[in-house]
Amino acid sequence: MVQRMPQPGDLEPIERASRDELQALQLERLKWSLRHAYDNVAHYRRAFDEAGVHPDDLESLADLAKFPFTDKKTLRDNYPFGLFAVPREQVVRVHASSGTTGKPTVVGYTQHDIDTWAGVVARSIRAAGGRPGDMVHIAYGYGLFTGGLGAHYGAERLGCTVVPMSGGQTEKQVQLIQDFQPSIIMVTPSYMLNIVEEFKRQGLDPAASSLQVGIFGAEPWTDAMRREIEERAGIDAVDIYGLSEVMGPGVASECIESKDGPVIWEDHFYPEIIDPDTGEVLPDGAKGELVFTSLTKEALPIIRYRTRDLTRLLAPTSRSMRRMGRIGGRSDDMLIIRGVNVFPSQVEELILQMPALAPQYQLVVTRDGHLDALAVLCELRDGAAHDVAALARDLQHRIKTYIGVTTTVTLLPPQGIERSATGKARRVVDKRPKNT
Repeated sequence: MVQRMPQPGDLEPIERASRDELQALQLERLKWSLRHAYDNVAHYRRAFDEAGVHPDDLESLADLAKFPFTDKKTLRDNYPFGLFAVPREQVVRVHASSGTTGKPTVVGYTQHDIDTWAGVVARSIRAAGGRPGDMVHIAYGYGLFTGGLGAHYGAERLGCTVVPMSGGQTEKQVQLIQDFQPSIIMVTPSYMLNIVEEFKRQGLDPAASSLQVGIFGAEPWTDAMRREIEERAGIDAVDIYGLSEVMGPGVASECIESKDGPVIWEDHFYPEIIDPDTGEVLPDGAKGELVFTSLTKEALPIIRYRTRDLTRLLAPTSRSMRRMGRIGGRSDDMLIIRGVNVFPSQVEELILQMPALAPQYQLVVTRDGHLDALAVLCELRDGAAHDVAALARDLQHRIKTYIGVTTTVTLLPPQGIERSATGKARRVVDKRPKNT
């Protein structure tokens, strides 16, 4: 792996600012964002009034805790354009979620928003070691999903050469990496493993490719998976974080020199950690639910948006801004199996501790009478003889010991779990009857 450390003069002044300078800018922008939302969005005016607060009540950053939360239901209830704070004619782009669990969540951008978004993604790629002139292979999905176009505009803003491959066509992904020789890839971590597997299927060594850096996001992943990708692909793997409702990819991103958690670009996105049950704001270092307030968005200001991601805020290291810890699950995708809280990332950690198992897995939840049951499907690695029954018993024992839930474990041959063409892994399949 080639380390691409920042050079003097690479960083923007705000990335080196003092905490006092940063907080003064945040307070100024937060006052503007609250006023912008209150004056131009009927929902926010109504929600603030019902909570008995007004934008003028914000005199310090701590006063933000007085204001009501926003969540995904808020966006769906105001579908499609009810949360826009500018006339629709000033919105130059619209993105939307897939809508698989209800109405899609719609987000809009003014030209200023697009410029801001490109800027924070460019900053993120630079933090990952990218430099002008680098070729960036983008395998995030394009279209209504924010990943592909968000990465694309940011890479172009930095001055990189973009290969807008999108997801799927894994054989062609490998062909273009071999032919074009990009140094950076932006993709989901699970789909990167698909690409690594395709290299090997074609008789190629993925660690010998031109790739030096992988910028991975759009789904939770663990440090164990980071090590897996880095060892197999011979690259530096860094984490980028974002969600459409807040902006898209580039809300936070890791620095290649430290790899100690994504730096939140706090000049544009103000973070809080709350107790997911009470809504109480927690101190830095405490684990809870991540909440964001946009500081500069015009088309869709977002106030105290509950991401449902469980993490903690960490002190600054490589930049002047705070970092976020690894996502330890989500407050709304937590599985409760016979009274035991289970996060997919916990099972992933245990699977990756077993060298004979590949990092592809799926949790299948069913109902046996009145009780829920959890089945774990995972794959064996290529090229080695295994005592399958013993491995299954071992993983089942580890899950019972460390997580506290009884499971059935099925080990499949390599490629036994269906791969996603778009790159996002379907980690949980819930087969329980609905509305029971």
